[in-house]
Amino acid sequence: MGLANIGIPGLILIVVLALIIFGPKKLPEIGKAAGETLREFKSTANDIMEDKSENVEQKDKS
Repeated sequence: MGLANIGIPGLILIVVLALIIFGPKKLPEIGKAAGETLREFKSTANDIMEDKSENVEQKDKS
């Protein structure tokens, strides 16, 4: 049972808890920070995968 199996009721509960804990003013800032972090992580992961594929191609040519 992973994160993908949360479902709609679980997501609603998470959003309500986040609103209670952080408040409606702070929540957009937290969402923006999380989005930027995720975007940077994906970019770094893609760069690493590209570097590995270039190394494999160079080894194949040798």
